[in-house]
Amino acid sequence: MKVFVTGGARSGKSDFAERYAMRSAASGIYIATSQSWDDEMATRIKQHKELREASGFPWRTIEEPLELAAALRQLDQEGATASERPVVLVDCLTLWLTNWLLRLEPMAEEGDHSAVPSTLNLKDVIDDLVDAVASCSSPLLLVSNEVGSGIVPAYPLGRRFRDEAGRLNRQLAAVCTEAYLVVAGFPLDLKAHAFRLEDV
Repeated sequence: MKVFVTGGARSGKSDFAERYAMRSAASGIYIATSQSWDDEMATRIKQHKELREASGFPWRTIEEPLELAAALRQLDQEGATASERPVVLVDCLTLWLTNWLLRLEPMAEEGDHSAVPSTLNLKDVIDDLVDAVASCSSPLLLVSNEVGSGIVPAYPLGRRFRDEAGRLNRQLAAVCTEAYLVVAGFPLDLKAHAFRLEDV
């Protein structure tokens, strides 16, 4: 089972993914990709941890902002010897992508857009993650943001992020058995209702 879940901010996608995960296995591994850059983010992370603990479901939390592919492969190896594989939930892919962009992208001086290169070497990183997801034997849920439906960002790095997030979502949804778009708290089964040209 590989499930891709996307949606806008506060759409309910994480809540849906967690509830789905809790119905899929007796225990779970929560891979958090966020980093605590400031007090507000630290508070958010703390609140998310407390909510998982209060759920009564046995979650093990792993914080992995960058090496997600390696973490999935390691957990898959560990699960191979377990009597019952735990469900793995990754939240979220767009934060993971942001972490990589900020690592690879030289920061421009304020007002100086010439320091921002037109391309980034993300292909190998993304391809490695897609391969790790495709080969994963553990039940897996991936949460990502849908960021391409709003206005075009006014700065190069923002446009780069939007484009890369769209490509990442497409590649991962393609290798997952299920894909859901969550809108206003309601999950829509994308693959069940997808129009296919080959059927015409």
